[in-house]
Amino acid sequence: SKNFTLGEMTRSRVAERNGIENRPNEDELKALTLLAENALQPIRDHWGSVSVSSGFRCRELEKVICHSKIQELMLSGGYDAVEAYLAKKSHPKGEAADIEIPGLDNKGLFEWCKKNIEYDQLILEFYKDGVPNSGWVHVSFRSGGNRKQAFTIN
Repeated sequence: SKNFTLGEMTRSRVAERNGIENRPNEDELKALTLLAENALQPIRDHWGSVSVSSGFRCRELEKVICHSKIQELMLSGGYDAVEAYLAKKSHPKGEAADIEIPGLDNKGLFEWCKKNIEYDQLILEFYKDGVPNSGWVHVSFRSGGNRKQAFTIN
């Protein structure tokens, strides 16, 4: 997009610490580009900045980040359950980013995004009322049609 970089969208301290090469394939890169152009760039254009705390996460990285859930699924449903779970995740497809804007209440960012951008899912995650910098906003965009789902997770 106009001013999002691949490095910004793939940067991960968890990947670095675990020696994981977090690089999208061609399809994932296309999805990541659509996410940046259609959902993230309008935010940056309006607010002047947006910080991506987690963008693309390859499957190996997703397994590390979601380790507890993966273990739970392995015990209850095995490999097939893990694969089904990973197939639904947006970050490994290049369709999602977790964002914040320094100095802006994350709930305010969430509410602005609901009214002003195209998205598949918009999730205000782990926000605590009265603590403006708590949590983050998850935004996803799909090329095959967006569901416009907006909700919170605590």
